[in-house]
Amino acid sequence: MRSGDPDVVVIENARRKAHAGRTAAGGAGLALGVDTDVALDRRLLGKPEDEDGARARLETLSGRTHEVLGGVVLLDTAIGSEIPVERSAIARTAVTFNDLDRATIDLYVASGEWRDRAGGYAIQGLGSLLVAGLQGDFSNVVGLPVALVLQLAPNLIGRPKAKAKI
Repeated sequence: MRSGDPDVVVIENARRKAHAGRTAAGGAGLALGVDTDVALDRRLLGKPEDEDGARARLETLSGRTHEVLGGVVLLDTAIGSEIPVERSAIARTAVTFNDLDRATIDLYVASGEWRDRAGGYAIQGLGSLLVAGLQGDFSNVVGLPVALVLQLAPNLIGRPKAKAKI
């Protein structure tokens, strides 16, 4: 799902990922789906397909504050049931970009780090140079809102490990 209300899109994409993971694992146990996207003026930017798309996103974000949305869906099967219980939530982080000049944008695009990244940047790498500041969870911007996952599954740490099917 790529268009629509940003909150609905990230939750639905996370839900689809969780169900796909659950199916791939044999349909039992715990499954986590996470979807991260960048919204500017409540419009999702998605991942750029090419250098021109990356450049356009960076130019659009330059000097502005945008929101990184992390949709999280956790599916777990209650004991004695085959129907998974779903818990879901959205992490929100406000990220403000520096005013980016052409040379900075060209350097970042040439790095290739933008590939397969929502909004066309990766804050944990060279993309940190683009960012003036943020309010919220840094791990959400990286792509996994750890604090939110632990809120949805407080017993996750220390949970017995399932045997992997290979």
